[in-house]
Amino acid sequence: MMIKVSLLVTTYNVKDDLAVTLAGIEKQDYGSIEVVIVDGGSGDGTLDVIREFAGRHPDRRDVPDDPSITVKWISEPDRGLYDAMNKAWAMCTGDIVAVCNDRLCTTDAVTKLVRAIEQGGEKCIGAHADLVYVEGERVVRTWHMGEGRIRDGWMPGHPTLFLKREIYERYGSYDISYRCAADYEFMVRFLKDENNRLAYVPEVLIAMYYGGTSNAGLRNYLVSFKEGYQALKKNGVRHPLWITVKRTIRVLRQF
Repeated sequence: MMIKVSLLVTTYNVKDDLAVTLAGIEKQDYGSIEVVIVDGGSGDGTLDVIREFAGRHPDRRDVPDDPSITVKWISEPDRGLYDAMNKAWAMCTGDIVAVCNDRLCTTDAVTKLVRAIEQGGEKCIGAHADLVYVEGERVVRTWHMGEGRIRDGWMPGHPTLFLKREIYERYGSYDISYRCAADYEFMVRFLKDENNRLAYVPEVLIAMYYGGTSNAGLRNYLVSFKEGYQALKKNGVRHPLWITVKRTIRVLRQF
């Protein structure tokens, strides 16, 4: 039986971007996708987009070999992005889990990331890829993630990260006390152990909507810098300030 992939989608008053995200999911050639949407109580038409999407993909879990997309969704107030991501994680049932709030650039993006995990060996806990930041159709920045180690200032692009379910079960979910860097802190938790390996697909598979939590202006970036340092220190990684500086330099070199 094909490995089930859960794509976690979090929304709040983003009907246009959400429509693009869901259209990209529908075009995937992978045959077992569960879409879990957690909305924060939108009032701009986002719920209409969700209802229409869910209506096109009725629950067919009673047909085990049916390749259709299945959809779960809720809409209720939350405590921000990372709280919504935790809710989505709690609802999902996939063997591989990914947060999907952006645009899948190719019809085989999910297939390639799942295949990379399958071929990655016993220490492989997930996979990641390159990404671009976009405003509409304009590419603002291309990020070639490459491979590396947390202690060298490297990190994978969270929007491209596909992880085995067991990683969430073993290391926990997102710490909502972080305003901008809960995704980084989450990755530090399991990547500080260099026995945990990520497979890398050196292709642009994800287009991230520019203006995300950690890159929406200088103020947020400074908060992200501080929280990145705190994440490393909290997890017992040596030389957290130097690593944070190196990570910043890596980011700036992408422009």
